[in-house]
Amino acid sequence: MTSRVSSSLSALRGPALAVLGLMAMALPAAAQDAAPAAAPAAAPVDPKAVLATVNGQPITEADLSLAGEDFAEELAKVAPEQRRKAILDVLVDLRLMAGAAEKDGLDKSEEFQRRLALLRARALRNEFFRTKVDLAVTDEAVKKRYEAEVAKIVPEEEVHAAHILVETEDEAKAIIKELDGGGDFAKLAQEKSKDPGSGKMGGDLGFFTKGKMIKEFEDAAFALEPGKYTEKPVKSQYGYHVIKSVEKRKQPLPTYDQVKDQVRQLVLRDTFVDTVSKLRTDGKVEILDPALKAAPSQPPAQ
Repeated sequence: MTSRVSSSLSALRGPALAVLGLMAMALPAAAQDAAPAAAPAAAPVDPKAVLATVNGQPITEADLSLAGEDFAEELAKVAPEQRRKAILDVLVDLRLMAGAAEKDGLDKSEEFQRRLALLRARALRNEFFRTKVDLAVTDEAVKKRYEAEVAKIVPEEEVHAAHILVETEDEAKAIIKELDGGGDFAKLAQEKSKDPGSGKMGGDLGFFTKGKMIKEFEDAAFALEPGKYTEKPVKSQYGYHVIKSVEKRKQPLPTYDQVKDQVRQLVLRDTFVDTVSKLRTDGKVEILDPALKAAPSQPPAQ
């Protein structure tokens, strides 16, 4: 979810997208596919700096920056060195078309006024979200939520196991006999295991929790002490296994750095829902259409 501010440019995306699309098509394929070179640190810019004028009306750095956010997805298809000029061209065309529309009185129509009101409401909604929801979700709030969620988790036991899979019980018994005589489990797995995935890795299956393996295999693996292997072959639908337990532990909990982005989304969602719910409670909303009044409300869309 993004908190960028929508602008009235969205009403004219069609022509603007055509311009950006044509620019991207006109560039050589190599220029489009090449990874952008590391650019030097950009010098500070004055948001009030005037870059161009259209019929005497200025286009500033701030206008360019805002339009760049609004058209970020389309600009991604344009070579980096072409983007500033591309968005400026789009703004020029938009201003020219907007001026022509005003000259023809198109801004006075009821349809346009409805569209303008909707665009204004969307822009205000996005600014409200940015200032009252997004900025309200602090690092401290995210860390607190992480600690609360982690405290609810009961770590599962997991086992690090290896196995050798063969087709017959006699083959499995022969392998166990070799292990009893001091044979190397990993080497035997590489030589004899029919499991194409783990065999070449010495039978190593890594860590897994209960419920991840078929029951016969899982029961035998979790029953073993670390360093021990099954004294009898374990039969499953895949054949016969000789299983070794390498290590047991409680499943480690995710660190804050690993999940902070996901936790922030949780806090952001809850803050958004609480904020909208309060607005609905405090505001006066009256639905007059009987069918819409009877229909269940949908959760707030972020």
